Amino acid sequence: MSDLIRDHAARRGERIAVRMDDDALTYAEFDRQVDRVAAALQREGVGMGEAVSVCAATSVRYAALYMGVLRAGGAVAPIAPGVTGAQMAAMIADSGARLAFLDAGTRATLADHADGLTAGFVAMDGSDVGTDWADWIAPADAVPAPVTISPDGPFNIIYSSGTTGVPKGIVHSNTMRWRQMGAGGKAGYDEAVIINSTPLYSNTTLVTFLPTLAWGGTVVLMKKFDARRFLELAEATRATHTMLVPVQYRRIMADPDFDRFDLSAFRFKTCTSAPFAAELKADVVARWPGKLVEYYGLTEGGCSFVLICDEHPDKLHTVGVPLPGHEVKLLGEDGREVAPGEPGEIVGRSGTMMNGYLNRDDKTSEMIWHDENGDAWFRQGDIGRLDEDGFLILTDRKKDMIISGGFNIFPSDIEAVARGCDGVEDISVVGVPSEQWGETPIAFAVGAATPDAIKTYTNERVGKTQRLSDVVMVDELPRSAIGKVLKRELREKYLAA
Repeated sequence: MSDLIRDHAARRGERIAVRMDDDALTYAEFDRQVDRVAAALQREGVGMGEAVSVCAATSVRYAALYMGVLRAGGAVAPIAPGVTGAQMAAMIADSGARLAFLDAGTRATLADHADGLTAGFVAMDGSDVGTDWADWIAPADAVPAPVTISPDGPFNIIYSSGTTGVPKGIVHSNTMRWRQMGAGGKAGYDEAVIINSTPLYSNTTLVTFLPTLAWGGTVVLMKKFDARRFLELAEATRATHTMLVPVQYRRIMADPDFDRFDLSAFRFKTCTSAPFAAELKADVVARWPGKLVEYYGLTEGGCSFVLICDEHPDKLHTVGVPLPGHEVKLLGEDGREVAPGEPGEIVGRSGTMMNGYLNRDDKTSEMIWHDENGDAWFRQGDIGRLDEDGFLILTDRKKDMIISGGFNIFPSDIEAVARGCDGVEDISVVGVPSEQWGETPIAFAVGAATPDAIKTYTNERVGKTQRLSDVVMVDELPRSAIGKVLKRELREKYLAA
């Protein structure tokens, strides 16, 4: 990756590499900034494969830091700014980082939990949270010592979003990332102007951010997503590519002035990370130029699926077919493959699989299923079935499945029905303990509909075991930064009340 950046600086040095608002660096400027970061890291003693932690808002400086860590031979350990102070401290310590790059907001979060940390702090934003960036970075003419990376060595450590518990560090190797970037030419990243509106700590962002820089395109960063601002930015920059999560697509398409914006330069739009409703996909295909491609898979790797929506309008209810070289099996509760067309737990394997969870061999072992040959497959955590053409239809998260009266209930089935009720804008169903049934489904809904109306409408249209016991109206559903509904928070909130 570092060599590719240097090559672009030599061949297309005046092309913009990264910009955010008025801050922009050409490839020549970006390459020099990366050199200065790498030299400073080596001065601090950061060695091969050693983690460098960063927990800060998105910025051009963040992008240069990311590439600088790689050029120094280190591994980037990005952390979500929205975590608690205890979680932040735990992740910095878990990564083993000797340096943590923070800004005023994240340092304030960490304040009461920093005492036991050995990492030194560097301030990304000029605030008084550690050594100032301007004082820390190496001089303008600094050149780092060349390094030879190991193919199996760590490229980054991505901490899981924590929607189902304490985040775990997912270790990606240099080889895994290289394979992911290999198809970038087919997607046109070499001439791309891509808008990344999701944060840089997220793998959702990295699957387009990294290939764009690897192939020499231009990355346009947004510090915070706003639908109208996205449309204005896309028109002004003549954006060709973007990666968005479903809730962002929904907000953009709902903008009353969407059709007046010139989006004709778009060639490639991608989506991942959360369920993408078929009717929303159809709307995007109909009204927004360029291909729409949905990806389904895990940050950990395994089997990834792709759906080219424009080419398969009759398959928008699916997440597509396995990528070339990716394999999938569906398992029953007995650990054996289910019959064709039957739902089962999704396990997959490919050439893009994580090294494992950092310092968590137990969790890595839980993730793996071995076939009769002893080969390792990753448990994807979801339930799904394959249609007659091999397209995957997701049923639900295995951990979200509700067992009521001995019957398996999938929240997504109930949610799909409830969305048909007038006045329901968004809805999420979770299971809570029940003395009578073991568990029972309840719904959290957004919109103008009343709880009684939603409950009556839904319960008239679902099976007896699927009937809602309660409906709670909320202003909005809690979501992670990449759009996943935090069902655990909903469940905890209900039980606490």
